[in-house]
Amino acid sequence: MRNKFTAVWIWLFLVPLALDFKAAEDASSHLAQILLVVPSVGAGLLLLLIAPRFEGRSHLRKLITWGLLATVLGSAVTQLLQGNDFGNYLRVLLPFMLFLLGYFVACHPWSDVRLAQIEKALFWAMVLSLVFSFVYGVATGGGLDKVRFHIVSVTFLGLQAILLHEFVVAHRHTRFAIALFIGTVVIELLSVTRSLLIGTALLFVLATWLSAPSLRHLLRAATRAIMICLLIGVAIVGVASLMPSVSAHWTQRIFASKETEAGVDPTTITRLAEMKDQYDQVTGTPSSLLLGEGYGHIYRYSPTYLADLQGQMSAKDFFAIHEWVAGHNFWVYQLFAGGLLFGIAMPLAILYALYKASQAHREWRRRMPNLLYLPVLGRSILLLAALPATSIGGNPLGPRFSGLIYGVALGLVVASYARIAQTLRVRATRRAHRPHRAPVMTPHAGVAQWPAGNLDAHAGMGQLPHSLHGRARS
Repeated sequence: MRNKFTAVWIWLFLVPLALDFKAAEDASSHLAQILLVVPSVGAGLLLLLIAPRFEGRSHLRKLITWGLLATVLGSAVTQLLQGNDFGNYLRVLLPFMLFLLGYFVACHPWSDVRLAQIEKALFWAMVLSLVFSFVYGVATGGGLDKVRFHIVSVTFLGLQAILLHEFVVAHRHTRFAIALFIGTVVIELLSVTRSLLIGTALLFVLATWLSAPSLRHLLRAATRAIMICLLIGVAIVGVASLMPSVSAHWTQRIFASKETEAGVDPTTITRLAEMKDQYDQVTGTPSSLLLGEGYGHIYRYSPTYLADLQGQMSAKDFFAIHEWVAGHNFWVYQLFAGGLLFGIAMPLAILYALYKASQAHREWRRRMPNLLYLPVLGRSILLLAALPATSIGGNPLGPRFSGLIYGVALGLVVASYARIAQTLRVRATRRAHRPHRAPVMTPHAGVAQWPAGNLDAHAGMGQLPHSLHGRARS
């Protein structure tokens, strides 16, 4: 269905939640966030109504869709059985619903113009989130100890993934992209977050792997890798020289493990204590292992790790932890919330889509690098890969905006894969049913007449004599 306001709906769908923030516990902040969510959801529903439909079937699309529906719809079954606080359940479920909405909107055969608009709105929404998170964090924070927790966008690695595709896979190096990437590295250093550095490194390895389907391409990619490393090195040297306090914080974070009894830094211990309690709860009974404890269920720190935090956290503060938000570890929390039946379907669907699309991208790039929609597939693969990369340090489906963005990324991966695969199947079918027309010898010895067609433009063929052009005999 044609709609002259489609571009408006696309921007209204992706951009408002880029201004989302962690609200304080007051009515005005909740109202502000509601005003950001409602336009995005409304525009997404309108896009679903006007989106084009696939004519053929896709095994990958069917499998991914059922995996996502099993997790989101199955959570209602667990909620009925567990009886968690309904408000907490809805708050935790909302990012998953936005993920599902983003997937359904993007998983359609949009026209080239609409695809360009979606990708453009996606990119600028992440840039806006990067700038807004940094400015908002600096304005509301104090020293570096407090500010560093609020200056990182929830789609930080997703934006870096798009930029890495431009540098490593597409071989485009605009001044704006280089400056933006250096800016992300600076924020990464100011945040003093090791998991972000690990995520950036993993995305860089994936981008290199996608761009180098053979050894020859890998050698070429090595030169681009050196350029990326130089950019990161320049940013590190600049931040270290201008802000010595950042270097001191990194040194403190790296050697923080020496201050604990277990030889592990306190942040890692608290994450392990959280996961241990979630695992103990979900494996406590056969029903909870099968169906999970539900979104919004209360979890704590496991007492097993209390001794490891001696001198870092008091026993009173340790046992005072009662959380209901999505856990820091995406994979363990999915098992905790949905069990074996409803929880692990979504993570498995995401990983399978990444594996299937990445393998296909490498093969298609080696054989037919100019395929239509192949660049869209490459960008969406790297953007979706930012989800497991982000899960190293936190839950990517905890914030609302990241849930929406990664859902769109998954939809673009599945849709682009299905369209390219369908195009190749149609080509193969036409080639199989095309009659073979062999050259026929004329009565004049030594003179062959070929089927009509211009072969001069084909690579590897020189100029043919004029006498070899003509019609084949029937």
